[in-house]
Amino acid sequence: MTENEREMMLDLLCDKFVYGLSEEEAKKLEGLGYDPKEAESIELTVAALSMADLATEEMPADLQSKLQAAASDFAGEIRTAEAEEIPVPRREIVLSDGGTSSWFGWLGWAAAAVASIALAVTLFVPRGSQDRAGVATPTPTPVREERPDPVQQRQQLMGASGEVVMAEWGKGNMPNMEVTGDVVWSDEKQAGYMRFRGLPKNDPNRETYQLWIFDETQSEKTPIDGGTFDVNAEGEVIVPIDPKLKARNPKAFAVTVEKPGGVVVSDRKRIVVLGAVKPDQV
Repeated sequence: MTENEREMMLDLLCDKFVYGLSEEEAKKLEGLGYDPKEAESIELTVAALSMADLATEEMPADLQSKLQAAASDFAGEIRTAEAEEIPVPRREIVLSDGGTSSWFGWLGWAAAAVASIALAVTLFVPRGSQDRAGVATPTPTPVREERPDPVQQRQQLMGASGEVVMAEWGKGNMPNMEVTGDVVWSDEKQAGYMRFRGLPKNDPNRETYQLWIFDETQSEKTPIDGGTFDVNAEGEVIVPIDPKLKARNPKAFAVTVEKPGGVVVSDRKRIVVLGAVKPDQV
């Protein structure tokens, strides 16, 4: 087994008992032909460290440095011996129970010990908590970015640089509709917002509201589709405009009631509100 294969095997064994392996990683580990004794040594180390709950405490800096240095020195000695191809005679080590163990078997256990030292450092200092210099740093808490709501977006549009036109809603051709509010629009940003008070809630399965923009680029018979929307709350409602074409210098706006999904051209039989831009703004 080459040095790279041995390092890969030890890494996979550590991951096996700490995080678990994917099916592909498990097959790779089996293909490397690892020693079951080494695997057992690492597994016992993981179990002992887990029971000690070391992951919740920070390892003292001096102890961490000593462990890392010891692991690095020992691994360096093994790599040096392999690089120089120093012949190592097979010798038997007599155990206390009278049994024997080969010198090469001991080397396998030593490699497992190095992996265990590295594993101890890993469990003491969780992943992602070290900078490039190896100094433990606290993991920053993710900051949730709050997106402005339509009310804030409308205010931002009106306060931004550039010309913004406004039209107040007036009655359409639907009786018993007491809807007030206004619409603001910016040619530069191609964005705008409708504000309603008293606009009834609709059933999206039966009908929807649709905005129409009358500007200088389109005929009055075919105004620009400003998007469809539904109302599911009472009180003041602010809806962003979703133009399907680029609008220029709008003169008026209208909201109609249409079938679900909207229409290409409205028959204007049910106009909820109309809003004309003031002459001094056109």
